[in-house]
Amino acid sequence: MFGKKDLVHSLSDNLDRARARRDALASDVTTLAAQIAELEARLTEERSRRERERIETEIEDVKQRLQDGAAKFTPAIARLCEATAAAAAVVPEARELHALLTMVASEVADEIEVMLCELHRLADAVRGGEPPASLPPPPERHPHRKTISDRVPLLLPPFLPRSSGAQKLEPQDERRSTAA
Repeated sequence: MFGKKDLVHSLSDNLDRARARRDALASDVTTLAAQIAELEARLTEERSRRERERIETEIEDVKQRLQDGAAKFTPAIARLCEATAAAAAVVPEARELHALLTMVASEVADEIEVMLCELHRLADAVRGGEPPASLPPPPERHPHRKTISDRVPLLLPPFLPRSSGAQKLEPQDERRSTAA
């Protein structure tokens, strides 16, 4: 009987040790699960930060290209305006072209300014931690400003060529046969 008691006692001790080990492992699993969740959260935050940084860099690049293009366009259009103003003394149609160029320069400058403001607003939103997919809609345009589609059709001076959908180009073969 003494041998049976030792066996029961030994098995009971083994069971207690196994339970203690299980509890320790369960505690380790819980600790590891918490660490994994923390690392996943940090990884997600870092990916989000890098994505916001990438988008901000792209926005700043677009702004820079737009500013560079405007810096090249403005002097070129100014030179054209000066040239057409000088030509207006001898060619009356140059006044119409001068007026057209002045209007185009004004419209382009206004639209570039609107775009730069919008790009700046987007960059600030991204910098502030807003994810790009949920950026707020752009603010309403000024009520007195017309959008491109609301403007009066561009009236070109008569000496400038017009491309019209009503004028159909004849196929090359037909023009040759009528010319011959």
